[in-house]
Amino acid sequence: MENRKKNVLSAIQPTGDLHLGNYFGAVKNWVAIQEKYNAVYGVVNYHTMTMPYKAANLQEATWKMIFMVMACGVKVENLFIQSLIPEHAELTWIFGCTCSYGELARMTQFKDKGEQLKEGDKEAFVSAGLFYYPVLQAADILIYHADLVPVGKDQEQHLELSRNIAARFNRQFNKEYFVHPEPLYTETPKVLSLADPTRKMSKSLGEKHYVNLFGDADRIRKQVRSAVTDTGERNDVMSAGVSNLFELLKACEKHDIRQSLLDDYSSGALKYADLKEAVVEALIELTQPLKENLAAIQADKRM
Repeated sequence: MENRKKNVLSAIQPTGDLHLGNYFGAVKNWVAIQEKYNAVYGVVNYHTMTMPYKAANLQEATWKMIFMVMACGVKVENLFIQSLIPEHAELTWIFGCTCSYGELARMTQFKDKGEQLKEGDKEAFVSAGLFYYPVLQAADILIYHADLVPVGKDQEQHLELSRNIAARFNRQFNKEYFVHPEPLYTETPKVLSLADPTRKMSKSLGEKHYVNLFGDADRIRKQVRSAVTDTGERNDVMSAGVSNLFELLKACEKHDIRQSLLDDYSSGALKYADLKEAVVEALIELTQPLKENLAAIQADKRM
């Protein structure tokens, strides 16, 4: 049996600055596995067009995302920009003709994002692209013959669609051309909003709900120090806000200080100010080198 590295495909949309959720949920893992696998990582700017966006800013945002993931340690030779490779769009049309309307209609993310758009505006425009983009996502995956795709639980349905399309294409043309990609599950922390720890950290919720990975250190301090902890009387279950702060320490690999503070919590001696300061220090230690890397890349680009 051929002993080869497996192909891995993962991608990110250029929707603004990278935040802690993006980094711990995806990009940090990209860096960790890029030597183990034949890794291909994409900035998928066509996908960004399925939701409201500013056309004039999309090209700049795309290149900015490339530079940010490079600053995090992703190798440039592993990166692609979706719109610069016309075969992605071409294969999407071919796959669209091997995918049923019913399969797309069952995609839960279309319903979720459509409802999200209409939360503030009942007449909001919901594009056909939002309905059709799982086919483009399948093209992104299958065009690189990806054996593995790092996914969360919310993406399993789309990966299943990719496998169905690959199998149907192979049967139709009587050739095992496309592989059937499998999920690559890795431990990815669920980073919640510091302002509302009942919700996932997201740029769509507003500036106070996400921490910019390349943001100013003073702003990081302010956001963490004002993070919601307990919202009422303490009970036997750790609150979502406190748990989120401990999760950030774990994600930053500050295991000793995390355990010490957990012991304080268990004994009732924990001061939330101490927990927040530990998180502040961990995040600044993490982000400062990344900011320096980004500055060097941007300076080199201008030369």
